[in-house]
Amino acid sequence: MTATTAHVPWSASGREDQPAAVAAGGPRDRRRPSAESLRDRLCPPMPGSALMGWLATVSVAVLAGVLRFWHLTEPRGVYFDEVYYTKDAWGLLTAGYEINSSTCSGPGYVVHPPFGKWLMAASEGLFGYTNCAGVPHGSPELGWRFSSALFGTLAVLVLARAARRMFRSTVLGCFAGLLLAMDGLEFVQSRIGILDIFLMTGVVVALACLLLDRDFGRARLADRLEGTKPGDDPRRDMFGPRLGFRPWRLACGVALGLSVGVKWSALYTIIGFAALAIAWDIGARRTAGARRPVLGALRRDAAPWLAMFVAVPIVVFLATWTGWFVTDGGYDRHLYGNGFVAAWRGWWSYQMAVLKFHEGLHQGHDFASHPMSWLVMARPVAYYYSSPAYGTSGCHDPSGCSREVIALGNPAVWWVGTASLGGMLAWWVSRRDWRAALVLVGFGSAFLPWLLFPARTMFFFYALPSLPFLILGITGLAGLALGPRDASDTRRLAGALSVGIYTIIVVLLFAYFYPVLAAQVIPYSSWRARMWFPGWI
Repeated sequence: MTATTAHVPWSASGREDQPAAVAAGGPRDRRRPSAESLRDRLCPPMPGSALMGWLATVSVAVLAGVLRFWHLTEPRGVYFDEVYYTKDAWGLLTAGYEINSSTCSGPGYVVHPPFGKWLMAASEGLFGYTNCAGVPHGSPELGWRFSSALFGTLAVLVLARAARRMFRSTVLGCFAGLLLAMDGLEFVQSRIGILDIFLMTGVVVALACLLLDRDFGRARLADRLEGTKPGDDPRRDMFGPRLGFRPWRLACGVALGLSVGVKWSALYTIIGFAALAIAWDIGARRTAGARRPVLGALRRDAAPWLAMFVAVPIVVFLATWTGWFVTDGGYDRHLYGNGFVAAWRGWWSYQMAVLKFHEGLHQGHDFASHPMSWLVMARPVAYYYSSPAYGTSGCHDPSGCSREVIALGNPAVWWVGTASLGGMLAWWVSRRDWRAALVLVGFGSAFLPWLLFPARTMFFFYALPSLPFLILGITGLAGLALGPRDASDTRRLAGALSVGIYTIIVVLLFAYFYPVLAAQVIPYSSWRARMWFPGWI
C-alpha cells in the first residue's frame, strides 16, 4: 500500500487480491509481508472515533424514525394487502397458525412463510389489533404497523453502519443512511402492515454481518500469520492457516434464514452472499501469500462456509414454522395423519402447494409491472386513494382534494442508483474493487431472478430489497467524487459541492412527494402536479 492511498476512503483496501509486494509495484515473490503491512492491507482501520461514528449514524436513524412513526396510524383501517396480513398476524398471535379469515376458524391457506407475520403479531400483542370478526382492541393500526416502522428505521441504521465499514468513512455511511431514510418506497413500506420491509431489513442485516465477517476473518488471518515465516509450516505456506469459528458469518446465516422465513425470494440473496464470501476468502489468502489460495479456501473454509450458508439458513427457516409444527390447526397439518413423519409430509405438501401457487400467479392487476420498469419507477403502486370533497376531511379547496398513499421511490435515488450500476461495473472491470462487486452481486441477486418469470404478476415494491445496493452504488460514486483526502483543495471542494447538491435534491424531492406518501389531504391540482407520468396515476 502506497503512502498516497493509505488513507483514501474509497481506494483503501479496494483491491486486496495480490501479495503486498505486487500491489505496491514490486516483483512477485514468495516472501510473506510483515504482520503490520499485511494487517493494513487485509483490514484497514476504521476512521475516526467509534463514539462519533455511532452518534452520527444513530442521528440519521433517529431522523428516519421520526418520519416513519409520525402519524403512523393514518390512514385509519386496513388498506391494500393489510387486509390479509393483519388477520394472519392475529391468527398467529391467538392460535399459533394463520386462521381462515373468511370463516374466522380453521386453517388459512397462506402463500408466504410466517416470520414477518410473527413480527406483526408481536406488535399487535403490544398495541392492539382487529380480530377476525372485525372487533378492534387497543390501537389496531399502531399494532399492525409498529413493527414495520421499527424495522424500516432499523434498516436505515444498519445500512449506515454497513456503508461506513464498507467505505471506511463516517460521512459516506451517513450519506447512505440518509438516502435510505429519504426514499419514498422504503418510507411507505415502513408504514404499512405488509411483509416487504421485513425482507429488506433482513437482507441489510445479513449484509452488515457479511461485512463484519470479512473484517473479522482477515484480522484473524493476520493474527495467525504474525510471528511466522515461510518454511515454518509447508502446508500453511501452501494453503494459509485455518481461521476457526467465525461468529459474524453465523449471524449472517441466521439473518438470511430469517429473511427466507419472510419471503422465499431471499433464497437468491443467500446464493449471492455465499459467492462473495468464498471469493473474499480466496482473495484474503492470496494477499497473505498462500501459494494455492483457491485450494486453500476450499480446504480450510469450504466446510464451515457450507454450514453457515446452507445448513444454518435451512435450520433457521424451519424454526420460523415452529407455530405450525407445535399446534394442530395449521393448513395441511394433519393431511397425512398424526406423528412426526406425517407432520413433515404435511409440511412438505404445503410448501409444494405454495410453489404451485407462485408459479401460476398470472392474473392481471391494474398496478402490475415488469421488473425492468422498476428501475425507472414506471408503474408505482397506489395503495390508498380517496377524493375528499370541499369542506370535508380537511379539504379547503373548492375544486376538491386528493388523499393518497403511493409506493413511489425517490426519483433522485432510483434513477441515479440505476445509473450507478454502470459506474460500478466499470470500476470493477478496471480495478477489481471488491465493493463494486458487492454492489453488483447484491443487486443482481435481489433483482435479476424476477426476470426469469416474465408472465408472473409482479409489483414495484418487490424491488425493495434491491434498493440498499443501488444506494451503496451511489455512495461509491460519491466517494469517487469526493476524492482522496490528500487531493487538492479545488478537487475536494468540487466533489463536496457535487455530493452536497445531490443530497439537497434528494431531501427536497422527498419533501415534495411526502403528501402522497403519507396520506395527506391536498388540493387535487397539487396531487396532479406530483403525478409526473401517466403510469403514476
